[in-house]
Amino acid sequence: MSDSENSVTAGVMLSNGNGAHSRWNGSAPHKPDLSVIVPTRNEAENVAVLVARLEGVLPQKRMQIIFVDDSDDATPAAIEQARLTSNREIVLIHRPEDRRGDGLGGAVVEGLRAAAASWVCVMDGDLQHPPEVIESMLRTARGDDADLVLGSRHVGDGDAETGFGTARSLLSKASTGAAKLMFPRRLRNVTDPMSGFFLVRKDAVALDKLRPRGFKILLEIVVRNPALRVREVAFQFGTRHGGESKASLREGLVYLLQLGRLRIGEGPLRFARFGLVGASGLPVNMLAFWLLAGPLGLHYLLAAAAATQLSSAWLFAFTEAWVFRGAAHRRPLRARLGLFFLMNNLALALRGPLLVGLVSVLQMDSLLANFISLVSLTLIRYGVADTWIWGSGEKRVRRAYSYDIHGVLSVTSEVHLPELERFRVPRMIETPTVRVRIGRLSRAQSDLVSALANLVRHVRYDEGLGPFGFQMEIAMGKSIEVLASPLLRWSPHVLYTNIVEPILRWTFVKEGYSLVHGACVAFGDDAYLITARTDTGKTTTILKTLEHHPCGFLSDDLTLLRADGRVLTYPKPLTISRHTVKSVRTPLLSVKERLLLFYQSRVHSKSGRQFAMLLTRFHLPVATINTLVQLIVPPPKYHVERLIPNVETVRESQLAGLIVIERSDEDSARELAPEDALETLMENCADSYGFPPYESIEHFLQGVHGGVNLLQKERELVAAALSGLPAMQLRSSTMDWWRKMPSAIGINTAHTEEEWPPVRAIPVPAVD
Repeated sequence: MSDSENSVTAGVMLSNGNGAHSRWNGSAPHKPDLSVIVPTRNEAENVAVLVARLEGVLPQKRMQIIFVDDSDDATPAAIEQARLTSNREIVLIHRPEDRRGDGLGGAVVEGLRAAAASWVCVMDGDLQHPPEVIESMLRTARGDDADLVLGSRHVGDGDAETGFGTARSLLSKASTGAAKLMFPRRLRNVTDPMSGFFLVRKDAVALDKLRPRGFKILLEIVVRNPALRVREVAFQFGTRHGGESKASLREGLVYLLQLGRLRIGEGPLRFARFGLVGASGLPVNMLAFWLLAGPLGLHYLLAAAAATQLSSAWLFAFTEAWVFRGAAHRRPLRARLGLFFLMNNLALALRGPLLVGLVSVLQMDSLLANFISLVSLTLIRYGVADTWIWGSGEKRVRRAYSYDIHGVLSVTSEVHLPELERFRVPRMIETPTVRVRIGRLSRAQSDLVSALANLVRHVRYDEGLGPFGFQMEIAMGKSIEVLASPLLRWSPHVLYTNIVEPILRWTFVKEGYSLVHGACVAFGDDAYLITARTDTGKTTTILKTLEHHPCGFLSDDLTLLRADGRVLTYPKPLTISRHTVKSVRTPLLSVKERLLLFYQSRVHSKSGRQFAMLLTRFHLPVATINTLVQLIVPPPKYHVERLIPNVETVRESQLAGLIVIERSDEDSARELAPEDALETLMENCADSYGFPPYESIEHFLQGVHGGVNLLQKERELVAAALSGLPAMQLRSSTMDWWRKMPSAIGINTAHTEEEWPPVRAIPVPAVD
């Protein structure tokens, strides 16, 4: 046995599901689809029941169950017994006593290092975390392209009260509130930072950054990995099957220390100054109270309130002059003063619930509880001051989202762009192809840029409503710099569709690619473009094709096409309708999403878009109107996995043909001449654009690229890609193109339903 194996006291065992067991050597015979980490401490009664319930979760997937055990009872023996009878791979890591100082959080990190799957679920061993929720977590992670999905007791039909008394419930809420006050930005999408039930993509977590102590590992992961894309699913606390709660006075103190370490770890000297200033306020408060209640004869309650205001003024003056001296404030002095007084007065109200929880739940001495409450409030006050009032440190830095599109083009944006989510990368791209910023457009500044047009080429579109309307300015430098008005921050779909995508279209052409308006599916090694006019039914056709035929998904709306016929996926979220959802069998949409779809479908219907295009003929701020409409009623957009679970996605393939689908009173299939195929595809590309400010962007980019006719170059790229390939036109009165498509292109999918008469696919002659 190697030295590394000897480091685990009870060994690490695996089961291959057929009764053969062997010592684990660091890799399973087959990589599991999911690893489940269960940190245990004296949970012998729960092991068999937990394993039995996990066996019923995702039965078609390979699951690895990792018990990281800090027990002194018979828990290791119970795990060994479960391993002998389970059809799951079970791993036991029994930690010796000298390695348990980092608590259950450290056990989770050790489990993460040992996990063989890309996705890892962390849950308690007492069955208060229902294993059946794991499937919903995994579905949410893949459908929303999240890095971390946590089980929350505070969203949807989640339940945070089961098994909790009033005092413990108050303590739990106080702990959650303290964490969110100290890390408002990191936890803005986290309703339950105290949860110990979550699913995480292993590669998204920097394990070496974690410094676990105690059992609140989720807070550690989220705070130290700020780029995580977090989603939540609701769950209800189950009933403890056996064992005892791990909550104790010691764990409460460890949690407070963890908060302090996470908060002040970035600025211990500043926190020390903050604490000294806070201590100096005590004698000031006492002296003011004595003067007001004694010589001046004020009622003691009024004296206490007035003394608090005087001591707050003292504290603010020294905090401003010493603690945050030199900080680049984002708020004016008057605002900082008002927020500081508000914080100090609210802090007094927080002490009551905290004292009740410490004394009643943890049975702490009242004097010690009072001291801890004071220290805790100091931590919270520092977190609020550092984050909100003085706005120090990294909080002042605007967040940027980076997207790398197949290594061809890149985008950074101050606004999250959901259409590019599948191209998102965690690293910061210093010199992207396109950089998107949000800000107010100054007319004087714009005129100055115009005067310097020989140095900086730029274009501006302004509907005259200032920051409350649609404005954008594009300047050409090392990157294509986009400045959009503040309104567009709140409507990222419009920001992408009306500004970013037109820029990408013509910039791709410059790089030798065409962003064609067509869906793409792959049958084996052959990819087929499917194109149609807007609102024909292309999305439904793609979904039905994926559901009923053995093919992979590349794109639904736009596909990247190279002159040599290579196609690259461009997987934007699919814009769906009520009809689309009804046409597929297993869409993973919630009741709320289905109800909203009724209104979204009406607003974003074909008639709605036609009305919007009609408005462009009049002198109306149509881009602003469109932005406001989509802000109030966002378009119904979902990634393909939410509509067709377990769909096979393909990154790139070789184009084998083009299919044009059309609505008609008669059903027919015919070959298209090469010039007709090319003309149809280019017309459909043009049909998908045209809404303001597209024309301004197109003319600008045509001019800054050295006079190159990008439209002609795009046409030549598409013609070269289609050269020698078959092109088919399918007309249908019943919109069932998905049923006829395989036989029309000569693919046998063994479909049992009636097929159209097969059409011989003749390669199209090369286009000159």
